[in-house]
Amino acid sequence: MTERELLDRTKQFGLRIFKLVAALPQTIQGRAVASQLIRSGTSVAANYRAACRARSKPEFIAKLGVVEDEADESAFWLEFIIDTGLLGAVKVRPLLTEAGEIAAIMASSKKSAAKSQIENRKCCEDL
Repeated sequence: MTERELLDRTKQFGLRIFKLVAALPQTIQGRAVASQLIRSGTSVAANYRAACRARSKPEFIAKLGVVEDEADESAFWLEFIIDTGLLGAVKVRPLLTEAGEIAAIMASSKKSAAKSQIENRKCCEDL
């Protein structure tokens, strides 16, 4: 998946979260969960965008870690919505799947970037 595709995918995830949050009930519980989910869900896109603009490999890796964490937190809140019955599973499950996939992509990308950083350091030590 290209950087552009991931930028689009994470942004679409944030937009879908934005719409889902609007469907939550206007109760104290619904508003509390909405507040948490909107923050973590939109943060996925914002932090991936920041990762793409990183000034160094360590900053890039750190930002990918933030995206992974925010996607995982979003998955938690989506599970919580299903478990509490705030919304039906049919409506929430596709976003839950997407949150898990984004977290997995970021974990894999973070690992690859860290590995290439280590290999680059070893190469430079040989000079």
